[in-house]
Amino acid sequence: MLRHLFAAALLPICAALSPVSAQQSAPAQLSAIDRVWSGHSARFALQVTADRIFVAYYDANRQLTVASRSRRSADWVYHKLDSWLGWDSHNYIAMALDPAGHIHVAANMHNDPLVYYRSGVAGDVRTLTRQRVMVDPAIEARMTYPIFLHDGTGRLVFKYRDGGSGNGNEIYNVYDAAAQRWTPLLQTPLTDGEGQRNAYFMGPALGPDGYFHIAWVWRETPMAETNHDLSYARSRDMVRWERADGTPLSLPIRLSTAQIVDPVPVEGGMINNNTVIGFDPAGAAMITFHKFDRAGNTQIYVARVEGKGWRIAQVSDWQGFRWDFRGGGSLNSRLSVKGARPVGRDRIRISVIRDGKPIDFLLDAKTLARLEETPGTLLADTLAGSIAVPPGMVLNTVEDASGIALAWPTRPPNRDQPSPDIPDPGVLRLVIP
Repeated sequence: MLRHLFAAALLPICAALSPVSAQQSAPAQLSAIDRVWSGHSARFALQVTADRIFVAYYDANRQLTVASRSRRSADWVYHKLDSWLGWDSHNYIAMALDPAGHIHVAANMHNDPLVYYRSGVAGDVRTLTRQRVMVDPAIEARMTYPIFLHDGTGRLVFKYRDGGSGNGNEIYNVYDAAAQRWTPLLQTPLTDGEGQRNAYFMGPALGPDGYFHIAWVWRETPMAETNHDLSYARSRDMVRWERADGTPLSLPIRLSTAQIVDPVPVEGGMINNNTVIGFDPAGAAMITFHKFDRAGNTQIYVARVEGKGWRIAQVSDWQGFRWDFRGGGSLNSRLSVKGARPVGRDRIRISVIRDGKPIDFLLDAKTLARLEETPGTLLADTLAGSIAVPPGMVLNTVEDASGIALAWPTRPPNRDQPSPDIPDPGVLRLVIP
């Protein structure tokens, strides 16, 4: 199955998004890893294997650092890399292990040249060295949003945006672990904004139907309010893509050829990276997103594949709440969403965070009617009594499927602009259930 190797939201978001897992229901063990940069949030990376824990972060001096330890020992091995964080919250870290156990790290890129490292020895962080070229230096000069994932056969795949907000393309590469070489997975970009726009993707997410599903919005300029037209595609192999009804899509996908799920207009209240794929109890793909309702309030919606089309249902019914985001830079997000999750055979859970408060909606799986709206719980909330968060800061978390997590306090994003002062470093902690 496909596993994302990056904790999803790319807005970035200043509050912790990890819901409390079953493993986190009991008091967790906390241990310090290092002192880290706290001037603004930039997401760190965590990978957990059967034997080891790997973390990648920006230390107190903003230097990219990778550390690892055995799951049976508290002793860390550290390695500093030749990259330093500025003030941009887009510059998160992505990390993965390939099938041979070699470590791959990509980080600190927002319309920047490739910043990528690979270990010379499987599992050994101290053998990480910088790789100046992945596939083609001609298209590796303005890279953003690096994500590692695995395809259906276990191969390591790397995707990123080539170009800027409003005029970028989505590029996919695949890694041959035996030859230790990257090659293009696609011979063309997945999408083409034709020099006028770019696509902001969520996914691919592997569904129970064996398809990889992606959802995206188109964006006309670097200004966040210019997102529009929720779109969708699916693929068995991430090479040949099609609409929900199986009609093939020619690559690159353009606005004129894309399957439009909901034609939300510019300034319609829909933002990139808040269009998240999930699945209902029958395995049908669903997209959770938000937009303005007719009264101008921001509302949560879901779209589900039904037959050859899409059914769209309003989930929330908030009065007087309008997130009218505008401008460029990293936003201090007021609203974030997660993908739909089945609850038994007849219900669907939709989890969101509104102004830092988690909310769970329970829907009828057949009608998509709202059954309940209840407060949710975040991992950061459960840790609040154990980790002191200085005034003006939030607790960021990244959680592995095993329940092992990272937690560290930072200031929220500042539109990627320098602050007038530099706060004291925070402590990066390992959380073990």
